[in-house]
Amino acid sequence: MSTWRDDPNAIPPWNERPKCHCGFRTWLQVWTDPLPQGKRGCRFFKCPDIDDDFKTNTFMQWIDTRPLGRVSFNQVETKRQYYARHTQAREEARLAREEQERRVRQQHIQAALKIQEEQLQAREAQLKREADEQKNRYKEPAQSSTTDGRNKKGKFLRFTQ
Repeated sequence: MSTWRDDPNAIPPWNERPKCHCGFRTWLQVWTDPLPQGKRGCRFFKCPDIDDDFKTNTFMQWIDTRPLGRVSFNQVETKRQYYARHTQAREEARLAREEQERRVRQQHIQAALKIQEEQLQAREAQLKREADEQKNRYKEPAQSSTTDGRNKKGKFLRFTQ
């Protein structure tokens, strides 16, 4: 299976590019100068960052140790292509971060709702116990035969005023 390293006209995936010490992903270029000898036509990564004096950052990393043959154009990737990929990668990272944050918030909400539901159930159980205790506490005691208006022999007593 052929990879972008084998094809001099292929552009490497964004996540396989090295990062410069400034934090930018690097820009793929082809060496066009005759010096150093033997490097003309070799691909390399360089930082696209340009300072205020329009001097490029010094980061550079060779991909090829020897020229791969004829490359169809000087720049394997134009600055416009680079910045389009850079913007797309940044947007994808932002969307992934937002999705992760949404999932975390959703998990927190679900955990909070579960805790509230458990607290509600515990409170309902407590209120039921308290109501049962109150019913038992104020329940009238069973009446004995001496307190129902009869004497010990079972005859009714006459109350006079």
